[in-house]
Amino acid sequence: MDRVIKVLFFALLVKPVVLLLLGLNIIGRDNLPKKGPAIVIANHNSHLDTLVLLSLFPLSVIHKVRPVAAADYFLGNGGLLAWIALKCIGIIPLDRSGGADREVLFSGCTRALSEGDILVLFPEGSRGKPEQMSRLKKGIYYLIKERADIPVVPAMLHGLGRALPKGEALLVPFNCDVVIGENLTERETAAGFMNSATASFQQLSEYCITLSSTESAEDKTL
Repeated sequence: MDRVIKVLFFALLVKPVVLLLLGLNIIGRDNLPKKGPAIVIANHNSHLDTLVLLSLFPLSVIHKVRPVAAADYFLGNGGLLAWIALKCIGIIPLDRSGGADREVLFSGCTRALSEGDILVLFPEGSRGKPEQMSRLKKGIYYLIKERADIPVVPAMLHGLGRALPKGEALLVPFNCDVVIGENLTERETAAGFMNSATASFQQLSEYCITLSSTESAEDKTL
């Protein structure tokens, strides 16, 4: 039943809104994993980030694409938001309180990967200022350090922080970029992997046609 709910939610609501109202410039779509286990990592400026990324997957596999999201934000008060997060989007809740050890914290992610799911992760940890990228956190490395078979695909998003900024509820039509890179193969150390991921985001940003030449150097730093 959950699979049907999610497919209908994206087929009838999300895909039409995202693909028709937003002017998406999509590069490297073929780099998205066709099946799991796999991980897509992306920068995070807006709630649209998750919906846009999931909209790029075929409806035939969308039930297997699982965004990792903050449990306190989406499930804290229960109600409609929690139902949409769990049933329509299929999030894997992550406890951000800091009270759980690493194995418990990532147990939902580990289980999903073992079941062949495709995870969507935002390694910055939370939404930052529109079109500015924060330092990446190391948590993802502990999911894949012993799993060289799991591809990790970076996706650079630009413009979504303006289309639906943090704290706003009104969608503003805006041209946005989605640039998807190739699998990150550097896995030997956490530092090596994080440096590789950061460099990949920087390279992908160069393909963002909405990235204005008038933006400051700080805004372009990835």
